[in-house]
Amino acid sequence: MNKSNPWTALALLLLVCCFTAAAAASAFRLEKWEQVVKTEAGEVRVLRGSGSPSKRQGAGAGSDRTNSIHIGFIFMEPKSLFIPQYLDSSLVLFVHRGEVRVGWIYKDDLVEKQLKMGDILHIPAGSTFYMVNTSKGQRLQVICSVDASESLGFPPYQSFFVGGGRNPVSVLAGFHKSTLSTAFNVPEEEIETILGSQTGGPIVMVTDDVAAGKDRRRGKGDRGRKGLLLDFDSEEEEEEEEQRWSWRELLENFMIGVGGGGSGDDRRNAKKGPVKSPHPYNLYDRDPDVKNKYGWSLAVDEHDYKPLKHSDIGVYIVNLTAGSMLAPHVNPRAAEYGVVLGGSGRIEVVFPNGTAAASVKVAAGDVFWIPRYFPFCQIASRSGPMEFFGFTTSSRRNRPQFLVGARSVLTAMVGPELAAAFGVPEEILREVVKAQSEAVIMPARPSPEPTRKEKEKEEKMERREK
Repeated sequence: MNKSNPWTALALLLLVCCFTAAAAASAFRLEKWEQVVKTEAGEVRVLRGSGSPSKRQGAGAGSDRTNSIHIGFIFMEPKSLFIPQYLDSSLVLFVHRGEVRVGWIYKDDLVEKQLKMGDILHIPAGSTFYMVNTSKGQRLQVICSVDASESLGFPPYQSFFVGGGRNPVSVLAGFHKSTLSTAFNVPEEEIETILGSQTGGPIVMVTDDVAAGKDRRRGKGDRGRKGLLLDFDSEEEEEEEEQRWSWRELLENFMIGVGGGGSGDDRRNAKKGPVKSPHPYNLYDRDPDVKNKYGWSLAVDEHDYKPLKHSDIGVYIVNLTAGSMLAPHVNPRAAEYGVVLGGSGRIEVVFPNGTAAASVKVAAGDVFWIPRYFPFCQIASRSGPMEFFGFTTSSRRNRPQFLVGARSVLTAMVGPELAAAFGVPEEILREVVKAQSEAVIMPARPSPEPTRKEKEKEEKMERREK
């Protein structure tokens, strides 16, 4: 019987370990792009989310919501139009770069809003909308969540183009010409002209007048036209929403979560009152929830921007200085998707059994995913700051539980019980737990002293250069 080569077995073992580590890393860094739209005027790319089914808070007993969202990236050239359409999925738009004019049907009106960098805006599923890049000479970049909980199952979402022609085809084209002629009260020839002209795709270049939004029939600023839709429930819904908000205001005065600002400033209430539809919400116009000299963080939920409640999605943004860290923490209410806007760093994720799930390097443009309940942290590289923006799968206040820091779970629970759990004297545990004076965002550790081998290697390199 032939004996197996021990070096071959070792090589196979190393290969399996490397494959397992790579698979774990890829599970938390989303990399499978899908190009949904591509024209000369722009493109749309989508990264599918990951997750497991969970019941939506407040939904009926039989109503399940997939605890997963997709992340979309919309790029539009100057003076371009994303033609009118509606989706089977709701969107939360975030303007990363540039300016955009968005028009959509809100209740019985056509509403237009001019969005700038940092603005977020909710577009409900089934609401017809369009987008126009109004920036002069600047490419528009929009990051959006695609909530497919109400979708028809067409991956990753289904567009129904209202405008269009031969490319894309308008949903109107599916009706018989005589039906449309009767509905529009115009000859069939005119219907054929309208539905056979557009060939540029979903994103098309437009004239200066269209890009500037010039229309003599309407005034300047936010524009609307009454009587487009019948909305029998809007008044009742508004009254119910106001009642819910008044009770939330009352309750929130008595609720404080673990893991707040520590030595940083807690500025959650710096912006007074919630923002309602159809208005956008700007992330950079509000003071951060937590801020210290090592970075800042801000979260927006349904209490701040009421339209988020309809999609059950939250929004956050974090900025870390070079080498600093968002302390190890847990999201008890939601999974988290993040997009690195600038800089680079590392994401560490831990399995429930206490083993390392992943230590993933990320850079600008990368997308990562953190499952609900999994401990994790984000660390900026020492070469410069890192900023990341993202979505959570719940519109309720997340109240992350920080495991380490001046205001953390361990700090709150330090005592004989916790010492017994770790199997060390309470004095030793207390020294370790209380050693960190910062909370939430931690400073970078000092660079370690180089080892003897590293010093010798550096000296050799210097001699060679001479």
